[in-house]
Amino acid sequence: MKAKVSIIMGSTSDLPVMEKAAKVLNDFKIPFEIHALSAHRTPEEVEKFAKGAFDRGIKAIIAGAGMAAHLPGVIAAMTPVPVIGVPINASLDGMDALLSIAQMPPGIPVATVGINGAMNAGILAGQMLAIADSELQKDVIAFKESLKEKIVKANKELSSIKYEFKTN
Repeated sequence: MKAKVSIIMGSTSDLPVMEKAAKVLNDFKIPFEIHALSAHRTPEEVEKFAKGAFDRGIKAIIAGAGMAAHLPGVIAAMTPVPVIGVPINASLDGMDALLSIAQMPPGIPVATVGINGAMNAGILAGQMLAIADSELQKDVIAFKESLKEKIVKANKELSSIKYEFKTN
């Protein structure tokens, strides 16, 4: 099956974070591909990837990067495909990556999730694709409903906890 979403990371050391996006896409049965491409170490490959993504049928790109975190913005500058940036906590508690990804110049948007928020990036990509896919939309709605059910169940379990206060 042809990939609809690309997961890109600046280094394979980002895989433990980015695989959370892959799991969500897999759960939603959205075909995806994964690449390690660096805006600084492999700029020609990043350019080739970004400029060819639309023609290859990619509908959303999830790009994770830490430290300087230029990868999502560089890709967004070269493609009409929506880019979701995942700041990776590689230094400075991930704040450098968050600010680098979120502070894009006018005309080059990158949707940005929280630090190490690859799961949310996968969900957001699923929601983007679900706009034009009614079956996927049903899966997204069911997923959201399951989140609600988990909280309702947890709240019921918590309500059974009773505290006894003893006074001297």
